[in-house]
Amino acid sequence: MPLLSQANIDAVRVSGPGDIRRAAEALHEIAMSCGMRAAPAHDIADKRTPVDSDGNLLAKDVFGWNDDDRVWWRNSRIALDSPLTTACRFESQPFWVNADGFRTHQPNAYLDAIDLTNFEQRALTWAAIAVPVHLPFGQIGAVSFNPLDRDKADLAEAFVEFGDAFGLYARTFISTYVQVMGSAQALPAQSRLSKREVECLRWAAIGKTDLEISMIISRSRATVRFHIHNAATKLNAVNRSQTVFKAAQLGYISLNTR
Repeated sequence: MPLLSQANIDAVRVSGPGDIRRAAEALHEIAMSCGMRAAPAHDIADKRTPVDSDGNLLAKDVFGWNDDDRVWWRNSRIALDSPLTTACRFESQPFWVNADGFRTHQPNAYLDAIDLTNFEQRALTWAAIAVPVHLPFGQIGAVSFNPLDRDKADLAEAFVEFGDAFGLYARTFISTYVQVMGSAQALPAQSRLSKREVECLRWAAIGKTDLEISMIISRSRATVRFHIHNAATKLNAVNRSQTVFKAAQLGYISLNTR
């Protein structure tokens, strides 16, 4: 079977809690067939890693990381200190990296600025192909594919051969895992904002006061407050800042002020 196939995509897709281990085993087999060991994370801000329906740690039980390996989930600083997790905040496409730098399909100046000092110690690998997985509500997952060969630090050929396929499989596994395991919604299902509510929040996002917004949109300050309050109610937000943040998570407004 070719590496990139519908059968493999279906194999790594999680349809329910009982599918988690099977899908993880399929992702593990794909990685191993390419001379790599996969390291999955459903949330790079959380040192906990995916588990099966019984709570067993997949990194240990399926992907083969054990106490003799550099187990990232035991490192409380990994989310802040690892160049891999840092890069996943600034890149959405697969990339590969070693101590000499990041390589991507398109240039990314943010990655060029990441400190790679003591790379192996901080990244817990000497080289990796990494797949960022940007999820709803601002959550970021990732899967890194790490070479089994300790002497293999140049992954240029492997990236060309496997990078796109790894990207598809990693996104399928992580996104469906999160969907199945997410028991609480971050936002209400019915959270559609009106045109006027979005307009007020766009101005609020760049620091405009209610009075300033009222002058800009030629409405009363009370009307502005009414629209922002309605938006907060719809988004289950407790204050103005959280309302703006949740509206940005849903794509109604941008927090990029450039």
